[in-house]
This record gives sequence, C-alpha cells and structure tokens, in this order.
Amino acid sequence: MKKIIYGLAMTAIVSLTTGCSDFLEEPILGQQDLENYFSTEDECLAQITGCYSYLACDDWWQIYKHYGSIDMCTDDEWMGNTTQDPGDYYHLAHYSGNTVSAGNSVQNFYQYRYKGILQCNIAIEKIPNVQFNDASYQKRLIGEARFIRAFEYFELVRNFGGVALVTGMLMPSEVQGIERATVDETYELIEQDLKYASSVLPLRSEYSESDLGRVTKGAAQGMLAKVYLTQEKYSEAKVMLDSVINSGEYELLEDFANVWSMDYNNSKESLFEYQTNSNISYSVGERFSVVVGSRDDSGWSWGLPTSNLEKAFKDAGDDIRLKYTIMKHGQTEVPGDDTWNADNPYIITPSKHKSARCNMKLYIPVAKRPSPYDASHIPLNYRILRYADILLMSAEVENALGNDGVARDRLNAVRNRVNLDNVTSSGTTLRDAIRLERRLELALEGNRLYDLRRWKDDNGKYAIQNIMGPNGTFVKYNLEESTDEYEISNQNENSNKGYYFTEGRDELFPIPNSEITMSNGSIKQNPGYN
Repeated sequence: MKKIIYGLAMTAIVSLTTGCSDFLEEPILGQQDLENYFSTEDECLAQITGCYSYLACDDWWQIYKHYGSIDMCTDDEWMGNTTQDPGDYYHLAHYSGNTVSAGNSVQNFYQYRYKGILQCNIAIEKIPNVQFNDASYQKRLIGEARFIRAFEYFELVRNFGGVALVTGMLMPSEVQGIERATVDETYELIEQDLKYASSVLPLRSEYSESDLGRVTKGAAQGMLAKVYLTQEKYSEAKVMLDSVINSGEYELLEDFANVWSMDYNNSKESLFEYQTNSNISYSVGERFSVVVGSRDDSGWSWGLPTSNLEKAFKDAGDDIRLKYTIMKHGQTEVPGDDTWNADNPYIITPSKHKSARCNMKLYIPVAKRPSPYDASHIPLNYRILRYADILLMSAEVENALGNDGVARDRLNAVRNRVNLDNVTSSGTTLRDAIRLERRLELALEGNRLYDLRRWKDDNGKYAIQNIMGPNGTFVKYNLEESTDEYEISNQNENSNKGYYFTEGRDELFPIPNSEITMSNGSIKQNPGYN
C-alpha cells in the first residue's frame, strides 16, 4: 500500500489514456507539480482523463490479465494454453492454495486499482477548489471521478473482501499502520460515491458527440444496482434498475452478433465500456483479444471456453449466442470474416489448446486488425455494463421480491432477441432460469465468478461451492461425465480443475503478500491463506 501511494504521489498526473471518443484521443504526457496545478478548468479536465486512463491502463498485464483469470476460475474457461508454463495463472484457476503464487497473480491488478483510486482522490480533493464558470460542469467532473473510484473499489471488494480505504492524497507516513476496512464499510464508501455520481452526471443523451464514452447517470445507477444486488439489497437495487429501464436511454441491439463488434462501440446497449482506438502512436487500444486468441492465429490462448459452457448453450437450444461466443477448431465459417472457409478452416490445434475452442466475443476479423496486431492498438471497446445485464439483474431482483410476472418480462426480453421461447415458470424454477440466462448471455464477460460467489443454492451453499471442489458438478463433469475428445486427450492442463477448491478460503483471492509486507503486517491476509 505504501509503495502504491508513494509512487503515485510523486507522479500524480500521468495519463495512460485509452479512449476512442474525442475526450480521450490524446494522452497527457509528462508530470505536473500539484502545488502549481489545478488552477484552470482544462487542468481539471486533464486530471479526469487521467482517471479514465487507469481503468484499463496501457497494456494487457495490469488489468486485463486479471479479467482473464476470473473467468478461468469458473466452469466457463480453462487456462487453455498447453504449450507454455501457465505460471501464476495455475494457482488461481486450479485453486492450488499457494498463497504467495496466487497473490503474485493478482498483484498488478491490486496495485493498479489503487493507482487509479489515487488519481480519483486527487481530482475529488482538488477540483472543488478551482473556480468554474459553470458549477454543474464542476460537479460533473467530480461525479466522474467518484464513479471511477467507486468502480475500482467495487472491483477490489469483490475480489479480496474488505480493503484499506484511501480517500485522500496520502504520503507514506500517513498510511503507516493502515488496516483493512470491513466489507460493509467498503460498500458504504462505494454506495456514497455512486449516489453522488448518479445525482450530478448527465444522461447519455445530454452529452455531446465528442463526450461519448464518458460515464453517465445511467451508468452510475446501473453500477449502483449491481452493488446493491451483490449485497442482496433487492429493494434498493429495484429502484436503480427501474430508473435505468424507464429512462428510455438504452435498448437491446436487435442482433446479438453486434454486441461485441467494434463497429458497435458505445452502442445503444452500452452503459459503461472502456474506450479504445487504434492510434499506433500510443498504447490506446486493447490487446486482450490477442491474449485469448488462437495460437494458430497470432494469439496466446490464455482463457479458452470449456465444453461444459458449450453444452449449456446446446442444452438450451441457444444456437445464436453459441455461434457468437465460442469458436471451435476446424470451423469453416467465422461470423464477420470471410478469410476462413472449407478450403481454409479456422485452426485451434488441439495439442496446443486444452479445449480447441476460443473466445468469439473478442475475435477480431483479419481485415480489421491494426498493424502491428500483437500490441495495444485494437479498437474494440471492452464492455463492462450493458443493458442486457440490467434486464437480467432486474429479473433477478423482481423474482427475489416475489414479482415473478415482471421478472419473466425482463428475462424474456433478453431471450427473445436470440429467438428462444418465453420462460413461463415461477419461484425457484424461474430463479434458476434467470441464473442460466446470465451464464449464456454474459458468458466470457467477467460476470460468472462474481455471480457464483454471491448466489446461494437450495442447500444453503454458495453456487461456487457446489460447482468446484472434489464433489463439485464441474469437477465431476470433467472427470466422470465429459466425452469431449479435445479436453480428454489434452492433459497438459489437468482436467481436475477446481478439485482443490477449499470452502472458507477460495471464495476470495489472497491479498498479495508484498502488500502485507509493505504495510508492516497491518494489512491482514484473507482466511485460509497461510
């Protein structure tokens, strides 16, 4: 913690800008002395751009690596690459219990979230002292910073539990002996920030075209709804979700094929996404598409879909979303890319790839790839919160509150887009249908692990505890039931993934050991990690 705060306090305004909209097109270069900064509106705006820049940072290893890891920790993905040492990926994805190695895997994510939080703290502390011509604009900038800070703390609490709360520009001497807040205290800060943001941010339709991609009132309300839902505050979540739905600001895209298309960045379905562009002068795009791509197609193949996920689509008769979620070795048609055909099929060599499957959502058609491709120049915005998620959260909330009619309407709106029959069930059967729909609609988008960690099953256990572990359904599927030729034949990644999941430990990730050391022991480790 001290290292994080000290490093950022010394170079307080350095932007790694990642934007496709006009407001994020040019990085802010160099360092500024805070004593002489924040005297103009433009300097305040530049600091907010710096806050946005830390959402995804400038390459795959700070944030996106962890996004890959969290899906590897579920029944949706393998580590996947069976030609290279997985390193620290293994200790998360296979629940090894190795505290130091698992902590090393999450260290960059942990530190860069705090670096982003410091950028926001600077803005929140300094901007109120600057004279603005328009007070509402000043509040908007503060609201943007508080949204981003809340989101970054939300990511920390869902991964690690209660964390140290730093809300100001603190020097190392000021954080000596800092301790972790409780989960409730962490959520209290997140809620306060998002409530403020939702009260001052404009609606999406009130922004100019040049500001497209900035966080909005709808984004703040939607994120606050997710925060409430995670805590089972259903009534509070309902208020936020109803506000988003009734605002008329968002709609489902007509064609599921376009949800993750770079041609539909910032679409009418989007509430919040990381902004990108392909300007090769700067690292302002994403490289996650390369990280998850086939090794036979310039990719690294870290994070490959499981046959268990494919089976879930097939069992549901969900051909459309399967087509646009999972690619498979030897397929002769790749949606949106005529490079591949019967004479030139798409290759995901089974000996190199655990499941011989890849993530279609992040696939970039050959003709649309920037040069160089294996670099942070890919202009595919990374979707964090979209309207389908809002509708499915609303369905879950309404079901929990006993309003099954509304829950079915919200659920079926999502299903109808992909030509699936309406669900007519009620009660726990409807609850289970909503949960399945979240898996299918939001597959490989970083939601599954957090859903499994918060859902309670009928036996009183969290869903993750019933899926993983020696008797977990996913483990038994792979070791006893699966007939998938690719996964069975390639044991360079063992099919026992999840076998060593331990209840009471693996519902959270470990705090990086380096952070505990730098705090002189005031930051305590999560239970079960030695």
